[in-house]
Amino acid sequence: MIRIALVIMSCLLVGSPGRPAFAQDNPEEKLTLTLEKSIDLALTQNPSYLASQERVDAAQSRVRQAAAQFFPSLDAIGQTSLDRKAFSIEFPSLIPGGRPQRVTIDFAKNYQFSFNLSVPLYTGGRLTAGYKQARYGLQASEESVRQTNQETVFSAKRAFFNYLVAKELVKVTEESLSLAEKTLGTVRNMYEVGISSRLDLLRAEVRTSNQKPPLIQARNSVKIAEAGLKTVLGLDISQPVEIVGELTYRPMEPDPEASLSNALANRPELSLINYQKMIAEEMRKIALADALPTVAVAGNYNYWGDYLKFNSVSWENYYSFNLILNIPIFKGFRVPAQVAEAKAVVREIEQTRKGITDAVKFEVESALLNLNQARESLLSQEKNIEQALEGVRVSDLNYSEGLATILDVAAAQIALSEARINRLRAVYDYEIALAMLDKATGVNWKSAE
Repeated sequence: MIRIALVIMSCLLVGSPGRPAFAQDNPEEKLTLTLEKSIDLALTQNPSYLASQERVDAAQSRVRQAAAQFFPSLDAIGQTSLDRKAFSIEFPSLIPGGRPQRVTIDFAKNYQFSFNLSVPLYTGGRLTAGYKQARYGLQASEESVRQTNQETVFSAKRAFFNYLVAKELVKVTEESLSLAEKTLGTVRNMYEVGISSRLDLLRAEVRTSNQKPPLIQARNSVKIAEAGLKTVLGLDISQPVEIVGELTYRPMEPDPEASLSNALANRPELSLINYQKMIAEEMRKIALADALPTVAVAGNYNYWGDYLKFNSVSWENYYSFNLILNIPIFKGFRVPAQVAEAKAVVREIEQTRKGITDAVKFEVESALLNLNQARESLLSQEKNIEQALEGVRVSDLNYSEGLATILDVAAAQIALSEARINRLRAVYDYEIALAMLDKATGVNWKSAE
């Protein structure tokens, strides 16, 4: 049974992907980790969570880019002609028999400076829709960060509880080995005085030897769980830590209806999909704006001359201001296709939202069912451990009096180990179910605390 429990623990001890990105300033100093401290560290040092926050900065930059489209644009251009060709015109001679006259005319200037000004007056709503789209993108990024926040908190809790259950499993295997060694000593003493058989002694020795590999594996699981916790927290693997905590039963009776309503109101995934739908709606408006006229004011100022000497004699200038009206007449049916694409995206998002809503409901229901199951298992094991302890005591006494076999003693000890492991697993499942319920209902860490 202990081997099975160790296999289960190996499946549970899974840290978050990625390499730790931060180390402590003094890696030789031991760091004390409680559950609260672990979660706080995860929210300040976990690489995946820190990476998600960068998406908000990128979205804020896109909002500024969209807002900049409303402002006038002014460009300064300077150029010089490295190679040019003058126009030549040939005039016939006014004197009969005379040679024609060739005149060279140069319209180009060697140096030119210009300033171009453009001011959008009406764009069919394209700029407004683009700005709203960027704003919704920023809000969607913030919801994505909140989702990653909740996932990071859950990962930190799970990694912390993985360590605690691995540490408790070491105690269970140590107790099992201690009982086997005690039984072996009793059998050996009885064998020496001729009360126990050689077969009983061999069975006791084999059972004692079989308890040592699970203990080695359990101790190794503690090291793996510690490394997994450090990875989730963004700590260096070599950082010395002292993990303080215990798996305890905290009775809670969550309201199913309140949990479901909180989940539908607070889950960042649902808010995120709402913003994505708004973005798609603005995309449709931008597509429609391509078929509408645009109005803009354009200004141009030019300053040129043949010589790079800034005086009024060698330089000439001119300027112009224009009101530009652009009326799209035919774009090859591109606009209807873009509008159809945007509408299809909106319908896709609506179906996705329904799927996410169903998944959220399932997560809440699953967490509540797991919580109730773990609670019932936990309560049943409390009495079971007492009975298993009494079974070990009675089997030892009966064996010493010749009323039980060595197999009866081994069965009683195995039953005790099973009872302790079942209780340990029930407490772990209860804590994980509580953590999953917090995540499923969209509760952030401070609110849950």
